[in-house]
Amino acid sequence: MIHIDAKRLLCPMPVIRLSEAIAKVREGGIIQMTATDPGVLHDIPAWCKVHGHKVIEIDEKTDEIILIVEKQ
Repeated sequence: MIHIDAKRLLCPMPVIRLSEAIAKVREGGIIQMTATDPGVLHDIPAWCKVHGHKVIEIDEKTDEIILIVEKQ
């Protein structure tokens, strides 16, 4: 599993970091992103849908958002 620390990064940086990480894993690989920008709640699922990947989980905590993405 790859972990991306996207805390304090604003759009489009979390999406760019996810794109870079996706390129490094095989199909079925899991990426966990921790972010603070609420825009990721829309941007990451939309990006995954366009590029054929799967958002497995989104966990909204008080001060951060954790997203789990699987490369398809």
